[in-house]
Amino acid sequence: MTAALEPLDGLMTVDELATAAGLTVRNTRYYSGLGLLPPPVRRGRMAYYDRMHLAHLELVRALQEHGFTLQAIERVVSRLPEDATTEDLALQRAMMTSWTTSAPVPVDRAALERRAGRPLVDDELTLLVVMGALQETDEGTYLAAPNLETGLELLDLDVSAESLGAASEAIGRHMEALAEELTTILRTQVLQPYRRAARASGQSPEQAAQMEHTVSRLRQLTLEAVVTGFQRAANAVIARSLTRG
Repeated sequence: MTAALEPLDGLMTVDELATAAGLTVRNTRYYSGLGLLPPPVRRGRMAYYDRMHLAHLELVRALQEHGFTLQAIERVVSRLPEDATTEDLALQRAMMTSWTTSAPVPVDRAALERRAGRPLVDDELTLLVVMGALQETDEGTYLAAPNLETGLELLDLDVSAESLGAASEAIGRHMEALAEELTTILRTQVLQPYRRAARASGQSPEQAAQMEHTVSRLRQLTLEAVVTGFQRAANAVIARSLTRG
């Protein structure tokens, strides 16, 4: 992977880079070894880093905090354009991390049973995964999504597992299609015009930060609109059912 480096003023040592990113030097070197950062700037035998390296680290950290595995992060970074700027990486971070208000929390089976207030059988854990309340990890543990409490409450209702699974499958199918369409609109009608304008006339870091905030806020408002839209559609279905008698 290659990336355009910022001007050579404001260079940092690896210790300064790690501090700026809120990481340890060990983790910073590890991410660099995985190819998640551009090559450092060499001054003799010393390696230095700039704002582009920091932007990469901030992207990596944000993706990890939102449950992305290192393998998935490597794929994201490898697909970044060679001429990506720090502002591009900030927008990428906003695009991929702002849908959820909190990051998934690692939990094991004992922690899940404490939260449920009772033992959980394997089928119930599987159902929580199907509902999106849990995500399995490569280590055999789980990541708890923000809707875990809702999922646990659904398990205690007098509704069959088949019904819950079918409902979750329907929600997932339609939500994925909706998310795909909305993301395409955001990318083609908001981000791409911004990037074209930025490359044509240049954009200040303040303007880039404002765009990142705009994207984040826009997605939050989109979530609210989706909930409102579903309520409106459900009411319309009920009204049609009553009309048909």
